[in-house]
Amino acid sequence: MADFDIVLTGGLWFDGTGTPALRRNLGIRDGVVAAVSPEPLPIGPHTEVIDAAGKWVLPGFVDVHTHYDAEVLVNPGLGESVRHGVTTVVLGNCSLSTVFSTPRECADLFSRVEAVPHDAVLRILDEKKTWSSPAEYVGALDELPLGPNVAAFIGHSDIRTAVLGIGRGTDRTVTPTANELDAMGAMLTAALDAGLLGLSSMTNALDKIDGDEYRSRSLPSTYARWRELRFLNRILRSRGRILQSAPTINLHPNVAAFFAESSGIGRGRRLKTSLLSGADSKAYPALVYFMLTAAPLLNRFARTDFRWQHLPVPFTVYADGIDLVVFEEFGAGAAALHLRDEVDRNDLLRDEQYRRWFRRDYDNKWAPRIWHRDFHDAVIVGCPDETTVGKSFGQVADERGVHPVDAYLDLVVEHGRDLRWRTTVANHRPRYARMLAASSGVQMGFGDAGAHLRNMAFYNFPIRLLKRVNDVRHDRRPFLTVERAVHRLTGELADWYGLDAGHLRLGDRADFVVVDPAGLDDTVDALFEEPVAEYGGLRRMVNRNDRAAVATAVNGRIVFRDGRFTDGYGDTGTGRFLRAGQRSDRGTIRQRERV
Repeated sequence: MADFDIVLTGGLWFDGTGTPALRRNLGIRDGVVAAVSPEPLPIGPHTEVIDAAGKWVLPGFVDVHTHYDAEVLVNPGLGESVRHGVTTVVLGNCSLSTVFSTPRECADLFSRVEAVPHDAVLRILDEKKTWSSPAEYVGALDELPLGPNVAAFIGHSDIRTAVLGIGRGTDRTVTPTANELDAMGAMLTAALDAGLLGLSSMTNALDKIDGDEYRSRSLPSTYARWRELRFLNRILRSRGRILQSAPTINLHPNVAAFFAESSGIGRGRRLKTSLLSGADSKAYPALVYFMLTAAPLLNRFARTDFRWQHLPVPFTVYADGIDLVVFEEFGAGAAALHLRDEVDRNDLLRDEQYRRWFRRDYDNKWAPRIWHRDFHDAVIVGCPDETTVGKSFGQVADERGVHPVDAYLDLVVEHGRDLRWRTTVANHRPRYARMLAASSGVQMGFGDAGAHLRNMAFYNFPIRLLKRVNDVRHDRRPFLTVERAVHRLTGELADWYGLDAGHLRLGDRADFVVVDPAGLDDTVDALFEEPVAEYGGLRRMVNRNDRAAVATAVNGRIVFRDGRFTDGYGDTGTGRFLRAGQRSDRGTIRQRERV
């Protein structure tokens, strides 16, 4: 019998199924878990040993909501996720993918929504996009030296743009013809045949297009009528694949239509549906009860297969000046973000008529919203005028005797992007955060890795959830056991999405992370900045918890250990493209060693 490539000794082993953890030694050979034993395993001359005593050995985390679609082409290691123990990422969320549309169309669709530089996205796709079909796209990703494993959705806005063009696809007077619907259906079918997970869509008009020609129109999928959505959903339902989307946030909510579409009553098969987002909203505190009760009841009594995607950490966002996506939700904010030229934007922000408009939007308590619109709950963290740092815009307004909107706009005009501030829009109440994290109607996700580089840093949300769980593990009734939390971050997601990932049992592919519970302290919540060469040196908000996630392995190869990536990481691949419903051909081993 050949020596093991890796042996993990003395760790507390979690297999990703939620069963009780056991103290075990694991042997890895040829990328597979080849032995799980209570007894010491033989160490060969070339075996890499990880002393896991006092530590947790977990399956690699699964991040089902990322926007690495452009970045993966030039930075396939995706180290900002891998260093936190994420070994599988899902691309193509929120109706956005790069499969069918042209590079310029993709850049226009992607950049403003996800707050990444338009010119950089266009350059990357101009240089790297060689595919024109889903099968070719999968092949191109497979040829990259991937760090983590990658799976993907096909984006509704992508296929709608390819069939209708952005102009017709964002025109409310245009209804696709039968032939055009058939063309969209053929694209979706080709994507499912190639192994993509399903369709990502978007019905919330908050997300806007970048570029010049159609700037500030909403994404194409938001213009689709339910006739089109049901047509595409029938294809998903027939194949047992997934719809990922977000409901409208306006006076005509459509979430009930998503519930109805997910139901198998009268249709035989349920439609797997994952919606953004399950959250405890500051704007609507009572909404959390709906989030907690709707999905479990519908899944039980209405034969739905429905989940809310939930970010299991406080949803704190940062902004430089006025550049923050939540301003897209009301007219005055969207008007400012429409202007790219700083001089033109400042002229608008100084204008008294505009300020009256902004104040009306701010004070309108009846308008649907994501942001709570309270500048007393928005804190300045960086500004050339140091007397303002640490204060809320409301405090500054009180000191100056002006409306909070005027205090904010005055500071933006004076300091531009040098004015940095933050606010928390959801998941701020620990009690409800615990209830959401434990609810069967939610799944862990919505970290947005790869997007909103200056606004959000949720790359390590699995580690941060484990920190919360570890803090209360000795309580009489903890909101989650460690085993259940690990399952929620790994095997539960992989099984629901149909991915060969998320488990660390005998015969499974050896994607794992070693977590030191002693490192699960307040440092995992800290924020740092790291320049992103691929985006022109833009400084990305990141997390650092190298004392907690002490080693990560993908496909049986250690890629990150003790705060450092292994030599050659990013040049030599360890990950692979994971096709929906397809197990690795190494998912079982014939020679089972002792357990």
